[in-house]
Amino acid sequence: QVQLVESGGGLVQAGGSLRLSCAASGRTFSRYSMSWFRQAPGKEREFVAGIHWSGGSSIYADSVKGRFTISRDNAKNTVYLQMNSLKPEDTAVYYCAANWGSIVTSTAGNIYWGQGTQVTVSS
Repeated sequence: QVQLVESGGGLVQAGGSLRLSCAASGRTFSRYSMSWFRQAPGKEREFVAGIHWSGGSSIYADSVKGRFTISRDNAKNTVYLQMNSLKPEDTAVYYCAANWGSIVTSTAGNIYWGQGTQVTVSS
């Protein structure tokens, strides 16, 4: 079992940056691929970025490509999401997710979730 705790959310002006962190418990973190999802009010939870357990590959939603960067530090059991050039439409609750094996880009399946962290981008 994996427990996930996100941090780093907050209020930022458009064009600004934030770095989200997701700390994971458990000794097998290095074998979990990690993803970030987000959910805006009244909308479904959507995939943002994912990184393979090996750290060798990552994928991004088109809406954040070139602005967001996902990374991981297996020694610290932590995954990060660096968010640059933030836009008001990036406002959402951001969730960290863990999946044994491959990167997940949908909310279906046996996925571990964090509690979420709020990101608000003002115009």
